[in-house]
Amino acid sequence: MLGDYRIVGRRASDIAASIERGVGSGDLEPGQLLPPMRELAVELGVNPNTVAAAYRTLRERGVIETAGRRGSRVRPRPATTAREAIRVEAPEGVRDVGKGNPDPALLPPLGEALAAAAHRAAAAPVLYGQAPVDQDFARLARAALDADGVPDGPVAVTSGALDAIERVLSAHLRPGDAVAVEDPGWAAVLDLVPALGLRAVPVAVDDDGPLPDAVARALRDGGARALVVTGRAQNPTGAAVGAARADELRRVLAAYPDVLMIEDDHGHGFVDLPLHTLCGPTRRWALVRSVAKAYGPDLRVAALTGDTVTVDRVLGRQRLGPGWVSGLLQRAVVHLWESGAVDPRAVAAAYAERRDALVGALARRGVRAHGRSGMNVWVPVADETATVARLLHAGWAVAPGARFRTATGPGVRITVSGLAPDELAAIAATVAEPGGPAGAGGYG
Repeated sequence: MLGDYRIVGRRASDIAASIERGVGSGDLEPGQLLPPMRELAVELGVNPNTVAAAYRTLRERGVIETAGRRGSRVRPRPATTAREAIRVEAPEGVRDVGKGNPDPALLPPLGEALAAAAHRAAAAPVLYGQAPVDQDFARLARAALDADGVPDGPVAVTSGALDAIERVLSAHLRPGDAVAVEDPGWAAVLDLVPALGLRAVPVAVDDDGPLPDAVARALRDGGARALVVTGRAQNPTGAAVGAARADELRRVLAAYPDVLMIEDDHGHGFVDLPLHTLCGPTRRWALVRSVAKAYGPDLRVAALTGDTVTVDRVLGRQRLGPGWVSGLLQRAVVHLWESGAVDPRAVAAAYAERRDALVGALARRGVRAHGRSGMNVWVPVADETATVARLLHAGWAVAPGARFRTATGPGVRITVSGLAPDELAAIAATVAEPGGPAGAGGYG
């Protein structure tokens, strides 16, 4: 079963370390079937519970996965191998349009906001034992949530959207549980789920967000205990959940009231399409709004709301880790919100102009692309590797679709931040060159 590799150890930690060494060295390959627990226990001369504990540790680390009677296998893709590593590094002279960053020219200067926060801290410093959420931050965040029809709930603050999603998943799920995720979807979430020892169930999307039938299958047949959805500016496709689609998805969720619904609204502040929240039909839910794309990734601040139990668990676990997100950063964000440092409509219009120009230029060349909102355009292609290589040769470093997809077909993601009209036309022409997309690929 294992070829020449021999698992050793008498304690659970030693057995787990032995298997992990085999995975790291390549002696145990992705997809490799591991011995049944009782069989390995006999071979090692230990109690089966010891092997069970070792396998449990490896599942929690994302090294192996267990599928009931089909046994335990080395994960097809170890969770320690981040999808972010599937990237094209732009050499000198090549324009990088693959990192997904906002346009620095559309981000507000932070000096005044940080100075205002520091001035306030001098008069009223944040000390141990104080509330983890600044009152003004909570008030303004909750008011914006109310305006968008998000159900009432307490407000927490996390270090970005991914931090919030991790904390919410950990608050309710255990290793082995299934999570329904968008496909294609945010690479970080696709890495996070197995890293927590959870099993990802892909859900197909179109320009209107997750397909209701796909969500229903994931919950019914896939046994998903949680669903993660991006309401607007979906990464990488730019999908945005419209009113009709939201109604359909809420009806699906209403049939599964025990499912944990997590909504990532990172588009707040730079997308002008309305939010049609999916929170509410289930007992456990959370919505997170990061300020990264609208105000700057280095702020590392996100507002989280949800049902009382979920938010209480997040705050409780946060208290035992970092404690809280810096009050200085929270107050800086408050200043940015109150001063109107960002005009969401103007920022959204700037991204939309570039996005629409690229999608239109591709369409005129017979290439269908997607980019309903946000700063990215998703282009389904027949041959992902060839497309990436051809664009790199022409001076464009795009993001390979493999970073974002599980079951869907190949594609590439192009970030339009900072691109000028002539550059948009040039990249469209390169994508459409002979040998390029031919109506094939993922979600096209």
